[in-house]
Amino acid sequence: MNRLAQSALLFLLGATLLHAGMTDLYLRYVKAGLRPLVLLAGVVLIATAAATLWYDRRGRGHAHDHHHEPRVTWLLTLPVLALILVAPPALGSYSASHTGTALQKPFGFADLPADGPLRLGVADYAGRAVYGDGRSLRDRELKITGFVTLDRAGTPYLVRMGLNCCAADAQPVKIALTGDIPPVLSPDTWLEITGRYTPRRTKDPVNDGPIPYLEVTRAKPVPTPHDPYDETWNT
Repeated sequence: MNRLAQSALLFLLGATLLHAGMTDLYLRYVKAGLRPLVLLAGVVLIATAAATLWYDRRGRGHAHDHHHEPRVTWLLTLPVLALILVAPPALGSYSASHTGTALQKPFGFADLPADGPLRLGVADYAGRAVYGDGRSLRDRELKITGFVTLDRAGTPYLVRMGLNCCAADAQPVKIALTGDIPPVLSPDTWLEITGRYTPRRTKDPVNDGPIPYLEVTRAKPVPTPHDPYDETWNT
């Protein structure tokens, strides 16, 4: 690849990272806390592209001959353009149904509001239900948002995928649903579940990990959140 093609590829990569970092697109790839590094990487790549082009033009002034590389090298820019134009979907029910729950015992639990409905994350509810025996959840109205996945037996779960670093290491935390469940549930549908704690438990059919139940009193479809991943369970 000649220097011009190298510079163009570096610039496109840098511009892609800046575009992702300045929008919510980067959340499809890495956790929210890495946004500054994504932006910094974009700036560095664009600066490298500019420096590469400058050194190439400077070198041409001292050279009598310049060999051009095949134009096919420009095809290397196509994956970058695809990254800009086509954002991949967040990991969903397929990944969740083939991966065991990643629920781990937390070091402790934050205090909850004394009154009113409790809005909890999937991992927060699962951790309190399994490892806190539901003590802070009993007799409270709970609101939890996640996407639907079904196991081979058709059992519905409410799921959020958690990140350690990036989407490549995403793992699910699951809540089994019982009670007033909608008669038709489609995988990857995002729902806001209103319900109550129940001491009922089950085991994940993939890895035998603990999965608590939630007794559903109401379920309504909601749009996919701007950050579809849940990072609260590993912060």
